[in-house]
Amino acid sequence: MLELAVKTLIAYLLGSALGSLIVGRLRGGVDIRTMGSGNAGGTNALRTQGSAFAAWVMLIDIGKGWIAAGVLPNLALPQIAIDPAISRDWLAVACASAVVLGHVYPVWYGFRGGKGAATLIGVLVGLDPVALFYVLGTWLLVVMATGFVGLATMLASVAYVLFLLGFERHTSDALLTFGIAMAVLVCYTHRSNIVRMRAGTENRVRRLWLFKPRSSAE
Repeated sequence: MLELAVKTLIAYLLGSALGSLIVGRLRGGVDIRTMGSGNAGGTNALRTQGSAFAAWVMLIDIGKGWIAAGVLPNLALPQIAIDPAISRDWLAVACASAVVLGHVYPVWYGFRGGKGAATLIGVLVGLDPVALFYVLGTWLLVVMATGFVGLATMLASVAYVLFLLGFERHTSDALLTFGIAMAVLVCYTHRSNIVRMRAGTENRVRRLWLFKPRSSAE
């Protein structure tokens, strides 16, 4: 149990290192949580700080997800023995969940973080890279059809669960449990997007939105 506890804690602390706030500090103390939508994720970084800033944010947030899910579970730590009683699948899922929760509720930044999407991409690179193409494809199709990034992210998280149920014949209980839990979490963290979509005030990505009104074309 010591291995599980220590690696899960490390994953959470790693998740708490938010790309937007790290890059913002290097840029002279920029805190994007006080700008735009108030979210500390890549979309708000792009809208408020530009593409270069957002690219570094995404690199950090995706990278930490990959490290936590794909590297940390099998990493030999000093003074921490590999526990044969712990399933490697469940350990990987525990680390994956912890890094996402760390991103959403970061201990370093007053538990005010992002919505977890970029970190989840990194987690899938480490846990289930084949599913990543299906998830990203779903995201892109929804954005192109609606222009809503938040809606695309929520549906992509649900699409991952459907992928596990329909396409992966040997899906483990650990991976399916993780997929369902993350879909619920992503929908919860995007609840403000749902409110804005219902009110008709949600921003759209017009460069990717295929069905935008002609008068609003960029």
